[in-house]
Amino acid sequence: MTTPRLDVKPIDTQSSFRTQAYHALKQAITSVNIYAQPHEIRLDERQLSQDLGVSRTPIREAMTLLEQEGFVKTLPRRGIFVVRKTKREIIELIEVWAAFESIAARLITLHASDAEIASLRHVFDEFQGEGHSPEGHLDEYSDANIRFHQAIIRMSGNRCIADMTENLFIHMRAIRQMTISQDNRAARSIVDHLKIIEALEGRETERAEVLARQHTLDLAAHVDKHCNFLS
Repeated sequence: MTTPRLDVKPIDTQSSFRTQAYHALKQAITSVNIYAQPHEIRLDERQLSQDLGVSRTPIREAMTLLEQEGFVKTLPRRGIFVVRKTKREIIELIEVWAAFESIAARLITLHASDAEIASLRHVFDEFQGEGHSPEGHLDEYSDANIRFHQAIIRMSGNRCIADMTENLFIHMRAIRQMTISQDNRAARSIVDHLKIIEALEGRETERAEVLARQHTLDLAAHVDKHCNFLS
């Protein structure tokens, strides 16, 4: 069985090795789909040292920081692995994200500019024409879907919300990628997205908040019903 490897880039040796290794590893971990395969992703210090072009000491130091943040875990006599959530933990995480995203939607209606809100429609431009349905372009739509939800958090203008959701994003991204092709979710999600955008454009604060929250809670219900591949 081939063990998946992180796509890491050599670091800038002019700055702190530990800091650079930390950022490089965090970027790689948050970009990988950690639920795309049934087995966990084991991190090989020696291989990472070679890939990053540094000694193993800053790798270990970076791993310590990432473990404190909940990105990786050390298993005695087995090694270091990227953290995967159980099905129950995923559902709870999505419920928390739903609360944050609903507050973000509320803040957007109160503070975001018309131009910022209008930019959300452009995320889905390529899926509006004939022959460009989300179902026919799932990889591209999955990426657009993730950009939309990132934009909602960012456009809230609330640094606290952005910081608190940062470490959840690795799991939200992976679960959205895994589920977008299931149970006609792509077609239904773009309808939900456009309704949310309409509410934001109309400065309908309460409606935007409710729509954003329910859209994400629907993902939690889907995971509960369909995602039996999770432990």
